[in-house]
Amino acid sequence: MTTQPPYVPGHSLLDGRSAVITAAAGAGIGGATARKFLEEGARVVIGDAHERRLKESAAALAEEFGADNVAGLPCDVTDEQQVEALFALAAERHGGLDIVVNNAGLGGTADLVDMSDDQWSKVLDVTLGGTFRCTRAALRRLKAQNSGGIVVNNASVIGWRAQRGQAHYAAAKAGVMALTRCAALEAADFGVRVNAVAPSLAMHPHLVKVTTPELLAELTEREAFGRYAEPWEIANVIVFLASGYSSYMTGETVSVSSQRA
Repeated sequence: MTTQPPYVPGHSLLDGRSAVITAAAGAGIGGATARKFLEEGARVVIGDAHERRLKESAAALAEEFGADNVAGLPCDVTDEQQVEALFALAAERHGGLDIVVNNAGLGGTADLVDMSDDQWSKVLDVTLGGTFRCTRAALRRLKAQNSGGIVVNNASVIGWRAQRGQAHYAAAKAGVMALTRCAALEAADFGVRVNAVAPSLAMHPHLVKVTTPELLAELTEREAFGRYAEPWEIANVIVFLASGYSSYMTGETVSVSSQRA
């Protein structure tokens, strides 16, 4: 197993940018992305369906990076009104919108023969439907602003690869990739780029709660480095896609993975 690499400090890649990040309360990819964006000079509005965690995360970030740079609003991405309110807050607090990170997703494990319609629908509605609603809201505003912009979606390598018990999640993440490609073609007409990241195994507390130790060990074994990714390592790639360093990329899904198979 390789050791965890040193944390990469900010380089002012997003100075002055206004960003909305969904599912950004807590210790996962969304929370790491919010922190990275602030370290890179952005102002952020974070949303999350978990109100208590959201309030705590927003307060902690505001204390560290300044209250003018951080705002939070509860947001269930299956509710269009809540999605619209989240984007309206970005305009109200930060004067507009430059970057959107669609991180919200819902997992679960069930073999297809045992999977209920409700299990299937919940995962699809949060993971794919939520990305659709937030992308639509973002593109409407970015088109009206007529000043460019960037959308980054969180997909998964499971959208390319098979895993038992994950038919609903794999279908949703494959859909996120297809949505990314189609949205990118349309958004190019008004100067907006749409890309996605596809992590393999990024560790966070929620994953531990919904995954068995045996499966985590098996998934970790597949990684060439013999370890899972830290959430900030995924956030680094999201920063790249949100910055000028990826100016000619749109419609792409970037694998953030060291999986051997």
